[in-house]
Amino acid sequence: MASNCILYAGTVGQGVWRSLDMGETFQRHCAGMFMEAEVRALAADPSDPGTLYAGTDAGLYRTTNGGDRWMRADAPFDPGNGWPAGIAVWSVLIHPKNSDLIYVGTCPSAIYRSRDGGNKWEKLNAALTPECPPIVYSRVTCIKADPHNDAVIWAGVEIDCVWRSDDAGDTWLRLAEGLSSPDIHDLAFLPGAPGTVYASTNNDLNISRDNGATWQPQHVKERFPFAYCRGLATKAGDASTLLLGNGNGPPGTAGALQVSRDAGQTWKQAALTPPPNSTVWTFATNPGAPDLLFCASINGYLYRSEDGAETWTKCAHEFGEVRSLALVVT
Repeated sequence: MASNCILYAGTVGQGVWRSLDMGETFQRHCAGMFMEAEVRALAADPSDPGTLYAGTDAGLYRTTNGGDRWMRADAPFDPGNGWPAGIAVWSVLIHPKNSDLIYVGTCPSAIYRSRDGGNKWEKLNAALTPECPPIVYSRVTCIKADPHNDAVIWAGVEIDCVWRSDDAGDTWLRLAEGLSSPDIHDLAFLPGAPGTVYASTNNDLNISRDNGATWQPQHVKERFPFAYCRGLATKAGDASTLLLGNGNGPPGTAGALQVSRDAGQTWKQAALTPPPNSTVWTFATNPGAPDLLFCASINGYLYRSEDGAETWTKCAHEFGEVRSLALVVT
């Protein structure tokens, strides 16, 4: 498996790194990019393993040769000559059914769309709140494609709830009823369960079974050591397995990984050794290798599972701060 899997890590202040040996060692791959960029989003083209996008505080970058060289996209959120951008990219979605359809979420909060593989961009008519007193500027923390309907796109906003578009981004609906908090960190969907959406927040995991119309907090503080929830992930082809990263705050000093095998009804904490040094922030998965999973704490610990989240191994390389991962299978 190691010979055909490539793992990418987006860091804060050190650009993009690439591993060819299952996350044990990494080399920095930032040619063409502002070398000390904050890379909060990585997205791999599902139809072309050499093409990836990196969302940074210095603009949106694209590589077509697996990270050997990056080119900055000419877009409304382009910073021009580099850094600082004024508008930072926090999330990127390449539509799994159409690689020419790309969505970008920014800070301050806004959503942009390209229909031609990143050549031309338009700002979408989503009435997101760009400012938020506690954090000054809100941000689009995630953009996800609904696996049950190609036209439905979801966005999570910190701090402005969940948003859904039923027409590929032309119009948007704010979904807030029942949420434990408007501070959305991530969204996830399980195959075979249309209408069911999982949303992690700063104080709970929320589940909607009516396409986001209403939400039910899961009161995880009664079951988990930490209520602060961050990254969500699912296992390709598995209708029941859900992974949740959490911790004692952002970045926090301790973290944990929770695994559910029954779509979120019950949970078991994964054995991560040594324990995470901060909140478990992000995941990397790929349908081409469904049992290979990676998770990372925000302060640089990286863990690997090769058996579908049953067991985990800490990778040798450690980062200063990790915000995004991407796994490519060639």
